[in-house]
Amino acid sequence: MNYTDLHYQTAISLLFGIGPIRGKELIVKFEDLSRLFQDDPESLSKESGYRVQLFREMDRQGALDTAENILEFNERHGIRTLFHTHPDFPYRLNKTPDGPLLIYQKGECDLNEGRFVALVGTREPSDYGQEVCEQLINSFDGLGIKTVSGLAYGIDTWAHRFSVDRRIQTIATLGHGLDRIYPVKNKSIAKQIIDSRGALITEFPPGTNPDRENFPKRNRIVAGLTDATIVIESKRTGGSLITARLANDYNRDVFAVPGTITKETSRGCNMLIENDEAHLLESPESFLKKMGWFSSQKKSGAQRSLFPDVDSNEKAVIDYLKFHGKQAVDVLALALHKTISELQVTLFMLEMKGIIRNKNGLWVELIP
Repeated sequence: MNYTDLHYQTAISLLFGIGPIRGKELIVKFEDLSRLFQDDPESLSKESGYRVQLFREMDRQGALDTAENILEFNERHGIRTLFHTHPDFPYRLNKTPDGPLLIYQKGECDLNEGRFVALVGTREPSDYGQEVCEQLINSFDGLGIKTVSGLAYGIDTWAHRFSVDRRIQTIATLGHGLDRIYPVKNKSIAKQIIDSRGALITEFPPGTNPDRENFPKRNRIVAGLTDATIVIESKRTGGSLITARLANDYNRDVFAVPGTITKETSRGCNMLIENDEAHLLESPESFLKKMGWFSSQKKSGAQRSLFPDVDSNEKAVIDYLKFHGKQAVDVLALALHKTISELQVTLFMLEMKGIIRNKNGLWVELIP
């Protein structure tokens, strides 16, 4: 069998005893991934510093065989396999210490372009929670915002449904393989997500059941994929609070919708606010203002008509800053798939044209 790079990339995510963190360490040590599957355990142990037993127990050939089956399945069903070094892999996930080695994607949504907001909450939302969810998504219209949730019952389902209704791209992050939809009742909304240019994504290969232990792993992708997480209604324990705390760990913005103190599904949100683990969300406008998206969007329409002629590289920078606001130069380079030196040339030209402000070569932003 002639294995491709994608076979090896898929297989490394399946190796016994190898999670995302250790997997990335091995990838750094062995630039040629085929060596992980062809060299003897003793050589791999000596070069990597890991115990030899780890490599003996990996079942490397079994992982390759499974990878072959996965890639055949994905090709038949229009599923993309995105290794973490692929240019279309979400760069935000690469900025998290425990981001997945790869993800599987069904649907055409660009996982890097635009702004990403996670909407999470209880499986038993009140009318108030549904109304807040709808108002938030209505406010996102025209701002280049994509929504992310977990396709679970409750707030997740409403977030996806309202997004589809408003023709806002939405991404459902799953705790199982793409050969099934869980809960089964959400098959219809899953299809609507795909049809409306959204996406279903997961790090779990086909054949993976929606087991309980998969959902905290799913939640870290929801938190890591987004610029901000909004908890709409939640009890004091549960997946929504896990997602919020992961988002804090990843240095992302977290918001919580306050609720009455006598309501069980408001206590988690109120606790996040009380413990300074989340900003109090008073209104959709307050969220957009806090993120710096509301005012920058209004300015950008007038600003755009004042731009002089720009080339394609300069336009890419302008469009990115228009949607994301002030950015670190290294983050911008990663997002645009440019080296720092290549990007600096473009930034210099934009600065000379009076379009951007360059702060000590570290941060750049559009000039209002």
